[in-house]
Amino acid sequence: IEVDCPTHSFVADNVVVHNSICTTRVVAGVGVPQITAVADVAEVASRHGVPVIADGGITASGDVAKALAAGADTVMLGGMFAGTDEAPGDVMIVQGERVKEYRGMGSLGAMKARGFSKDRYFQNDVEDVDKLVPEGIEGRVPYKGPLAPIVHQLVGGLRQAMGYCGAPTIDDLQEARFVRITGAGLRESHPHDVTITKEAPNYRR
Repeated sequence: IEVDCPTHSFVADNVVVHNSICTTRVVAGVGVPQITAVADVAEVASRHGVPVIADGGITASGDVAKALAAGADTVMLGGMFAGTDEAPGDVMIVQGERVKEYRGMGSLGAMKARGFSKDRYFQNDVEDVDKLVPEGIEGRVPYKGPLAPIVHQLVGGLRQAMGYCGAPTIDDLQEARFVRITGAGLRESHPHDVTITKEAPNYRR
C-alpha cells in the first residue's frame, strides 16, 4: 500500500496468520504459521524501515518474546486481553462462572453489525445476511478482571526472556537463534507428571 500522507501512518495487512477466533485457515485454506510469517515479513520489511506487527497465536508472555525475537516490532493481543474489564462486552454468569463475550471481526455477528467488517473480508456488497461467508466465530472467554496485572506478567515474562538471551534491547533480542523442537520437547516444556493445585498468574495450559 503506497500512501502519500506525512501526518499519518497506515497499516498494511497482507499475511494471513491465525488468532483464537479466526477460521480463515480452515474456511479459505489460506494462512501461514505465526513465527514463519513474522520472520519472512520482517526480513523484507527491515530493509525498508517498515515496522512489523505480530497479530495472532500469542497466548503467553513467552510467545511475545518469540514474536519480537523473530523480527516483530510490536504485538497484538486481542485474545489475551479479551475478558478483562477494559475489553468490550458485559460480564455474564454461565453455569456459575463469570464470562465475557468475544467475537472476531470476521464473525457473522460483526459482519452484520459493522460495515467495515464486511469490507475487510471483501463482502461489502453482500446485502443478504444468509450470503455472508464468515471467517471467524463468536464465543465466550473467562472473565479476567483488570488489565494491569496481565500486562505486568507479560512485561515480566518478556524481561525474563531478554535476560536469558543476554539481550538488553529488542534489537539485541532479534539476534537470538531459534531451535526447532519436537512435540515431545513441547510437552517437556510444560509442567508434567504433577497435579497443579495452585494456579500461577501467568500460566494456563
